[in-house]
Amino acid sequence: MDIRPNRIKDKIAAGEVATIVGGMTHPDDIDAFGPIATAHGMDGIWLEGEHGWVDASELGNLTRACDLWGLTSVCRVNDNNQGLIYRTLDRGAQGIVVPHVNDAAEAQNVVDGGKFPPIGKRGSYTSRQGLGVPNFMDVADDNSLLIILIEDIIAYEKLDEIIAVDHIDVFFVAPGDFAASMGHKGNVGHPDVTETMNDAYRRIVASGRTAGAICGKPNAERFLDLGVKLLFTNTPEWINEGAASFMDIVNNHSN
Repeated sequence: MDIRPNRIKDKIAAGEVATIVGGMTHPDDIDAFGPIATAHGMDGIWLEGEHGWVDASELGNLTRACDLWGLTSVCRVNDNNQGLIYRTLDRGAQGIVVPHVNDAAEAQNVVDGGKFPPIGKRGSYTSRQGLGVPNFMDVADDNSLLIILIEDIIAYEKLDEIIAVDHIDVFFVAPGDFAASMGHKGNVGHPDVTETMNDAYRRIVASGRTAGAICGKPNAERFLDLGVKLLFTNTPEWINEGAASFMDIVNNHSN
């Protein structure tokens, strides 16, 4: 048996734009969404372990649901801790998102937790993604996706040293905390925030590394124009749009 492909990593390697969708918190949600995602060519599911309920006990079923539909499972953890990073991979996540990475040493810590020796220090264990894969230890590093969040102004100030760290797949500029760290809490559209984040994207792309962004329909073009190759979007926007369209029909008929 071969290791399951990592759609996001494969697309990025091919120079294509990859997409990841959040807002699902149960394996049944992923099962229900799976046919829609695959029909439209989406690539992955974001499993929320920093601000959400996802933990090690849930990851087996969540990642199995992603595997069923060929969707890459990516889990955000709540701490830049090597043991937490590789346990999350051991439980079946194909990718890791680590918050608040603010310098090169912290970026290297993500690599150390996410890659086996000699690249990193990941504990020697066959994860559930490796069951039945005889050469898992040889191919795992090539298929695990490491994403770090640039979400503090201090990270922006040290961006050059951070993006020089090897084996990080995506440098994801996250708007909420970024704005707050600039003194504009709750105002991600402030011109200073927008321009600083845009500069971060440009520098990441110019360095030959991969940039990631959170977006919806209204601002997807902005990030694509900046060269972003991983777009994360959330389902509530779609649910709201669908609910509004449905209620427009109901209300127009009633009137």
